[in-house]
Amino acid sequence: MIAKINSATLYGIDVINVIVEVDHTPNLGKVSLVGLPDATVKESVDRVTSAIKNSSFIPLHGKATINLSPADVKKEGPSFDLPIAVAMLSSVGEINIDNLKDFMILGELALDGEVRPVKGVLPVAMHSKGQFKSIIVPLKNAKEASVVDGIDIYPVRDLREAVNIINNNNRTPYKPKEDIFTTLSKGEYDVDFGDVKGQDQARRAMEIAAAGGHNILLIGSPGSGKTMLSSRIPTILPPLTKDEALEVTKIYSVKGLLSDNVPIITHRKFRSPHHTISGAGMAGGGSYPSPGEISLAHYGVLFLDEFPEFNREVLEILRQPLEDGVVTISRAMASLTYPAKFMLVAAMNPCPCGYYGDKEKECTCSPAERRKYLKKISGPLLDRIDIHIEVPRLSKDELLEKTTGEKSEDIRGRVVAARKIQSERFAKSKIYSNSQMNARQLKQFVELDDKCKAILGNAINALQLSARAYDKILKLARTIADLDTSEKICPEHILEAVSYRTIVKKYWN
Repeated sequence: MIAKINSATLYGIDVINVIVEVDHTPNLGKVSLVGLPDATVKESVDRVTSAIKNSSFIPLHGKATINLSPADVKKEGPSFDLPIAVAMLSSVGEINIDNLKDFMILGELALDGEVRPVKGVLPVAMHSKGQFKSIIVPLKNAKEASVVDGIDIYPVRDLREAVNIINNNNRTPYKPKEDIFTTLSKGEYDVDFGDVKGQDQARRAMEIAAAGGHNILLIGSPGSGKTMLSSRIPTILPPLTKDEALEVTKIYSVKGLLSDNVPIITHRKFRSPHHTISGAGMAGGGSYPSPGEISLAHYGVLFLDEFPEFNREVLEILRQPLEDGVVTISRAMASLTYPAKFMLVAAMNPCPCGYYGDKEKECTCSPAERRKYLKKISGPLLDRIDIHIEVPRLSKDELLEKTTGEKSEDIRGRVVAARKIQSERFAKSKIYSNSQMNARQLKQFVELDDKCKAILGNAINALQLSARAYDKILKLARTIADLDTSEKICPEHILEAVSYRTIVKKYWN
């Protein structure tokens, strides 16, 4: 008898339906598995037969052919263990086949029949909604699956429990004790901008960056506070929306980084990879590519400290995602696209010794050494960073000052207000901030009077601005105007935006 079970495989963060078919005959023969399985899936036959025997079911004898359809799609991971076991038991009459069409099933099996957690449960549950009435998942993936409304969740501890649920028409689905999305708006952090002394100009630049989703580069001597400022950016960003939280959580689910007790990402992520990271670690990789740091920073912050110390080839990987908001990884087995709408925050010293331009310590680097150090950052990459800001060393009086700066909560209030203006402005578009405007949207939402045009014309000549840098200034000016709740872009907005592009001429020219 032939049995068919609904399961799924991941393709990036997308999901492809897979039908697990088992044809069992009592004749002499062996179990064969077809359908382009990887090594992990091939090994499932041994795990499944042991799990069936150790769950007190009658062991299957004879020939069994297991097919994973569609046959031209690569299947990987242990999540097919449970659907294969259910299909094998259905083929010998242990399970009511009429009930199977309602279920999507996935889970790894231990040899004793225990169902272990697997990656990617959330995207599979989201994909299954509307197609299937119910989904059977490992118990430890229950909270993750329950994020999705409109589909009945049945978490199971072992194979026998899965069989009982399918055969029982009076089953009761799992319901979480509380709404997990209530934590999205709490915004509780261990750090605060109120801890930062001085650095008014840098704080202002970070507020603008957060308000418009702009990339920012901080340059200053060691100990000036670049890392301290950068680590506090998430505290002034708007809370994740429900849709954003689901999209980020899908990435972490596919990567297997969700914990049992935290089924959804509730805060914008702050990713800070070490400068020794490889290209695969940054963009994503593997024979079947998984997400890298730039995707794990989706809707959050990617912080690159010691910016010039990163391998230049790794930094150049950032160029496409910074423009397009996605990263495409091509391998022999697959070409996958992951979302990567992140805010880049980079920090660096002005020279190898770190003290060029410092008021307290003298730089020991030669001009040639400084040029070589700065040339590690390419011009096209610098062009894609909207704001360049110097972070000077604090004076003795500033360090001894007891008064701290404005708290994150107050800054976040202004940022949220500016983002609300942008969300209304782009309500009919697929973007959420000024930094994402294309050429057509710039013409539509950025109108300049003659004074503003004159200021920009002078800036283009004096700073030798590229077309991309020109667009960045327009986007910055739009954000600065939004923070001032001004519909019109004024000369002072343009002047401030231009001021954040002057450092390149100072250091790199």
